[in-house]
Amino acid sequence: MAGTQDPRDNPVAINVVPLVDVIFCLCVFFMCSFKFRQLEGRFDTWLPKDRGIPDSQQPFVPLPSEIRVAMLFDEASGVVTRKFGSRNVPDDADLERSLRTAQDAWTEKGVQAAPLTIDADPRIAWSEVTTVVNLAKRIGIANVEFAMGRPPVARGSGR
Repeated sequence: MAGTQDPRDNPVAINVVPLVDVIFCLCVFFMCSFKFRQLEGRFDTWLPKDRGIPDSQQPFVPLPSEIRVAMLFDEASGVVTRKFGSRNVPDDADLERSLRTAQDAWTEKGVQAAPLTIDADPRIAWSEVTTVVNLAKRIGIANVEFAMGRPPVARGSGR
């Protein structure tokens, strides 16, 4: 007969129904007590400690205006124009003097690593940009940043 078993095969009879009931009750308990973490409205960020809003213990020292060199390209004449602030800087010596003056102003305010932002037109040769970077390194400006200018206009788009 197919349904009969030999009692010697299973000497100890274990009833698993109460065990399943207990496991089911534990699962329901843990599912009801589980709290979902709300991710909306909270972002984990790692911000630099030396920039931004200062601590309440430290006095707020306003920084001078940024050190920015704009490099513009005149397509009609093929000439690169360098501007420090709103002033045209024709040669390297004048640009170096302007950068040194701005660096000294930052140092007087207590900022040792003043950033220099170079805003260059994408059509300018890299040799022109590296000349400005080399001038900054010669003065001692170690923090050189590049501004992302407007994207170049596609030829034939009519803009």
